[in-house]
Order: sequence, then C-alpha cells, then structure tokens
Amino acid sequence: MDIIKKHLNKLAKKEKKILNKKQNIIEEKLEPLVDKVESKVPKSLKDTLDTAFYKSFKIVFEKGTKYIEKLYNKNKIQFNHNVNDYHISKRPDKKAIKKIDKHAQKSKFLNTSISAIEGAGLGFLGIGLPDIPLFTAMILKTIYEISLSYGFTYEMEEEKVYVLNIIKGALTSGETQQKYNLKVDKLADKIDNHINIIYDLDREIIHTARIISESMLTSKFIQGIPVVGVLGSITNYKIINKISEYASVKYKKRYLHNRR
Repeated sequence: MDIIKKHLNKLAKKEKKILNKKQNIIEEKLEPLVDKVESKVPKSLKDTLDTAFYKSFKIVFEKGTKYIEKLYNKNKIQFNHNVNDYHISKRPDKKAIKKIDKHAQKSKFLNTSISAIEGAGLGFLGIGLPDIPLFTAMILKTIYEISLSYGFTYEMEEEKVYVLNIIKGALTSGETQQKYNLKVDKLADKIDNHINIIYDLDREIIHTARIISESMLTSKFIQGIPVVGVLGSITNYKIINKISEYASVKYKKRYLHNRR
C-alpha cells in the first residue's frame, strides 16, 4: 500500500530527528547552571527518587491501572480506532490515517498541560517528592491513551515491558537512546508476531525508575525550594512531551507495519 509506505517513510524521518535532537540555545546556556545545581544535589535524594519512582510503577502496574482508566474513555478510544482502522483496511488514505492520529495528539496536549500545572502548584508550595506517584500515573496515562489510539492494549506483561522501554527510549540520548530504540522495535516485532520474549519486569522497572529520576533530579531538588520550585513545572512538561512524542511515533510505526 503506497500510502502506508509513504507514512512509514515520514515516520522514519521524524524518528531520526528525535534520536539526533540537539540542545536548543536556551538549554545550552542553562547547562552550566544545571550542572552546578546537580553537583549540590545529595546522593540520598537520588536514591530516594529511584525508590519513589520504582514503588510508583509497581503500585500502578499492580493496582492502579483501573484508576488511571477512569481518567479517559477507554471504550470510546477503542471504538474510534476500530472504525478508522476498518476504513484503512478497505481503502487507506491520508484522511483515515489522520483520524487515527487525532486522539493521540489530543492526549499529548492535555497531559503535558496537566503535568506542567501540577508541577508548578506543588513546586510553589515547596513539595518536591509527594507528587511522584501522580506524575508516574500521568506518564502512564499518556502512553496508555496513545497505545489505545493505535489499537494496542497495555495489560499484558510483555506490553508493560514495551511501555517501560518507550520511556527509556524517550528520556535517554546518544548511544544509550539508540540501544533502547532498537530494543523497542524488536519487542514490538516479537509481541505482534507472538514470539516469546525473555524479560525481568522488576529489573525493567528499576532501570526505568533510574532514568526518570536522573531526568528529574535537578528539577526535584529545585522543586523542594518554595517559589523557585515553580521551575519544576518546566521539567514535568518537557518529560511528558518527550515521552508522548516518542510514544506516538513508535506506536504509529508499529500499527502501520502491521497494516502493510
């Protein structure tokens, strides 16, 4: 199908852009300040953040998914996908594929906005750690809605491993990001072709928690300081934005590969 191939080529370029993304001018100028702040962050905070994110993922995976699903209409998202998928299966065109993208983009905008407001509010009060379970739930809500938009679920353990590697691929850089990006593609191929994968879910959670805490370390340190902590909202926004952008590319790519 030419239209499918065309969209896959566009996605390949978008993916390449994400993987080769460089710092903007503002980030470059702020980097020395960030490094200085990071040098002041106690190791105990890093360990605390690792543990907090680890526990948050464990709780959400084991008990929290049903509560996250109360924040969006799962059946409606799946119904809309099935309708659009039917049209694509019969006669794929740009309009049908654009409709598939619609909810994923809407989810991205809404969740990045909520995470920024939540980060700013708690930061203003000088609260740096209690919001981690909420932020973890927001990360997973974002990915869950995107996955449903492209016809995938997230209940199976293999899909949870896929979700965790989406997060790792979004928040790392350089060779590490390339490694996780390749792993995400391999996982998708094996899951969709019903090939058994070897995994340790607990270990995947540990690695994901570590990567998120590293991404948020300076933010959470600053966020513990009243008023100045409002800056934490910027990090919340950037992280959700990175994850949603990357997740949208990977799930759409996965969907289109299965539609060829």
